[in-house]
Amino acid sequence: MDSLTQIVLGGALATAVAPAAHRRAALLAGAALATLPDLDALPIALFTDDPVARMTLHRSFSHSLFVLPLAGWLIWWLFKRFDNGRVAASPTRWFWAIQLALITHPLLDAFTVYGTQLLWPLRTPPVMWSSVFIIDPLYTVWLLLACVAAFFLRERIAAQRALLAGLAISTAYLGWSLLAKGMVEREADRALAAMGLADAPRFSVPMPFNTLLWRVVALTPDGFVEGEHSLVADRRPIAFRHYRHDADALAQVAALPAVERLRWFNHGFMKAQVRDGELVLSDLRMGAEPDYTFNFAVAVRDGAGWREIPPHQLRWPWQAARRLGDMWARIWNEP
Repeated sequence: MDSLTQIVLGGALATAVAPAAHRRAALLAGAALATLPDLDALPIALFTDDPVARMTLHRSFSHSLFVLPLAGWLIWWLFKRFDNGRVAASPTRWFWAIQLALITHPLLDAFTVYGTQLLWPLRTPPVMWSSVFIIDPLYTVWLLLACVAAFFLRERIAAQRALLAGLAISTAYLGWSLLAKGMVEREADRALAAMGLADAPRFSVPMPFNTLLWRVVALTPDGFVEGEHSLVADRRPIAFRHYRHDADALAQVAALPAVERLRWFNHGFMKAQVRDGELVLSDLRMGAEPDYTFNFAVAVRDGAGWREIPPHQLRWPWQAARRLGDMWARIWNEP
């Protein structure tokens, strides 16, 4: 999720758990702790300039459920042992305030399609429940209001009520997102089965800033199909569009380290296309045909085959304003 959402989630949780007299301090501490896991970008950038490595190492060690509880315990112990301040005065409450601010960061990230390596260093693919978009105002606003109330109301009982209400509503929204995803995937299962793709690997993900319009992608032997479903407007089966890609080229480069790493990271949801003599792999999960956020050139033509090159990331412009306008209209209208 975006940084603001992580900040207000960590701040709200820490403030709700910490003693009432410590609310402003807990708000700042929770916000800082919730930001900590995403600072992995700094050591990764020092370690490598490979864009594939940078992408796939993000949300790994710093988001691990094996690492963060230990980091939280160490932070708690250091403050308890050497500060003799708020943590030492109420160690149990501060222990859980610190732990929750840290651990909920990767758990929330796992609700997005990008994926989070919750079990690092185990070699399991990133977890991607993909039920909320990376930025979703309807999730964030309740936590933001709760943090503002806690900051100004401080020790009053109304502050605790605002915090609990904000956390309850935002959590209920996550629950709704999973329910909505289940409804969309049932529709996708029916439509794909009618196309002979009942067993095709597929994923669903909400379109930007909402959980009413969803995008569904399923792989085919020569490419993929893509369709949308509005929980508000649609009554007919999902209409999938078929897109071909260079499956032969992708098969030829399958053993390259960068390709293997990408396939592990994106669960195989990528397309291959040739641009200016380079083989470019695009992550199908983030974007929509033909525009994707992550595109990596991994090989160049070499006679009838392909030769490995140091991966580099490509970006090309796309009309975001038009896309968002079309998306808003699509929520309310079935084509």
